[in-house]
Formats: sequence, C-alpha cells, structure tokens
Amino acid sequence: MSEFKKYRCIVCTHIYDEAKGDPDSGIEAGTRWEDIPEDWVCPECGATKKAFTLIK
Repeated sequence: MSEFKKYRCIVCTHIYDEAKGDPDSGIEAGTRWEDIPEDWVCPECGATKKAFTLIK
C-alpha cells in the first residue's frame, strides 16, 4: 500500500492526515481520503471535503 497522504483545508489550514485519521469525528487512523464519507466536514471550521487539497 502507498504512503499516507495529507490534505489541507483551504478555509482554515487544518490538516487531515490519513495516518492519524480524525478520531473525534469517528474516522479511524489509517483511513484513506477517498474512504471518508462525503458528508464529513472539517473539524476546525466545518468546511466540506471539497475545501481540502492534497499536500504534495
């Protein structure tokens, strides 16, 4: 399996790290970005998944 990726919210700069997940929102560590439900929102500002960009 490939390395874990990180995604940044363009609204508040919160980082979603696939390796860490978002346990407070029920997203387990190791959860890939594409496996997060479409109704998930940024835990910092409430932005949708569409507001996140891949950190290269």
